[in-house]
Amino acid sequence: MNVSGRPVASALQSRNLPLSSLVVIHDALDVTPGTLKYKFGGSPDGHNGLRSIISALGGDKAFHRLRIGIGRGDDDVARYVLSKLPSYDRQFWGENGQGVDIVLRELEKIAMTALSSR
Repeated sequence: MNVSGRPVASALQSRNLPLSSLVVIHDALDVTPGTLKYKFGGSPDGHNGLRSIISALGGDKAFHRLRIGIGRGDDDVARYVLSKLPSYDRQFWGENGQGVDIVLRELEKIAMTALSSR
């Protein structure tokens, strides 16, 4: 994720897609675990993967983001982010959990908004 900018920019260019069609789904320390927040544009908020994407896009930030809450652990941030998911999160994002359904509903909202603005 931290160095995903070049492949993302290349995929958009090779498919001749507008930046507004891009949706990046990423973890967010400042969002409550088990929740999802939508954002369009803005700064990377310390997220290295977003920083990489924005840099590869020439500084353009006009794309959709779905921020998946992971909260802040008591540990070092890097250690926390790379550690094993707590059982609640594994269940929430697992096969019978609600997480994927929530993401799909949000993606549908983004697509419907994009279609209605054409």
